[in-house]
Amino acid sequence: MAQALTTTDLQGALPLIARGKVRDLYEIDDKTLLFVASDRISAYDVIMENGIPNKGVLLTLCTQTWFKALTEANPALRTHFITLDLPPQVPESLRPVLQNRSMQVRKLRILPIEAIVRGYITGSAWNEYKKSGTVHGIQVPAGLQESEAFPAPRPSRASTMRTFIPTKFPAVAILGEKYAAIVAEMAVELYKTAHAYALERGVIIADTKFEFGVDEETGEVVLADEVLTPDSSRFWPKDTYAVGRGQSSFDKQFLRDWLVSEGLKGKEGVRMPDEIALKTAEKYQEAWEKITGGNSN
Repeated sequence: MAQALTTTDLQGALPLIARGKVRDLYEIDDKTLLFVASDRISAYDVIMENGIPNKGVLLTLCTQTWFKALTEANPALRTHFITLDLPPQVPESLRPVLQNRSMQVRKLRILPIEAIVRGYITGSAWNEYKKSGTVHGIQVPAGLQESEAFPAPRPSRASTMRTFIPTKFPAVAILGEKYAAIVAEMAVELYKTAHAYALERGVIIADTKFEFGVDEETGEVVLADEVLTPDSSRFWPKDTYAVGRGQSSFDKQFLRDWLVSEGLKGKEGVRMPDEIALKTAEKYQEAWEKITGGNSN
C-alpha cells in the first residue's frame, strides 16, 4: 500500500499556524493562508496512528469541485478559496507532494460553530429519536423510520446548532442574533443545493457540516474550511438506498464500525490494519469519483 502523508514540513518556507485533525495551516501573508490536507484520519475525535494514502488529495479536489458548484448555483456566495496553485515560497522539491492537497485561502475571522445540517434521520440522531422522539432535543414528527428523510432539511439543534465547545450554548449566545440567523439560513440552503447536485450523480448526502468565517473588511459571512467531503459528510449510494434500515456509505463509517467492533472507539494510539486503511481509502475514492467524475480540474 502507498505511503500516507501524516505530517507536513515546509522546511521553514512558511510559518506554521496550526495543525488540525487533518489540515496543517501555514501563513502566506497577512491576508492569505495555505491549507494543506494531510492523509491523517480521525474517528470519534481521535486521530489514528496511521493515515489513508492520497486522502488529502481527494479531500482537496472534492472541496474545489464543491466550491465551484455552489458558487455557480449561487453567484452571491463567497468562499475562502483562492486557488490550488502553490505560492512561490514553497520549494520545488516539495511541490510534487503538496500539489492538489493544498489550497490558498483568504484569512477570515472564523465563527466558532459547526453548522451541522441533517437531511435524513440516521446515526446518533436516530438513536436519540428512538428513545425520546427528539433530535438534538428538538421534537420531530412521530413515525419516522431509520434513514428516512426529514420533512425538511434542518440545522442540527435548529437555531442553536452544535458548537465546537463542550457546553452546547445556543448559537445566538455565541454569534449574536445577526450572524446566527445568517449561518442557519446559509447552511440549510447550501445543503439543499449540494443534495440536488449529488443526487444527480448517484449520491445521497444524509448530513454534513459547514464552517463559516467573517470578512473583517466587509462584514460578509464566507463559506470556509473543507466542504462536503467524506470527512465532513455522510454519503449514501442512491441505488441501494432504502428506508427502514442503515445504509452503506462512502465515508469513514467503515472505520468507525471497525473501531466499535474491536472495542477501540475513542481510544488513543490506534493503528489501523492495512486492510481497514485500504477499504476506507476505496470508499473515499468512490465518493470522489462519483461527485467529481474523477476530474481534478
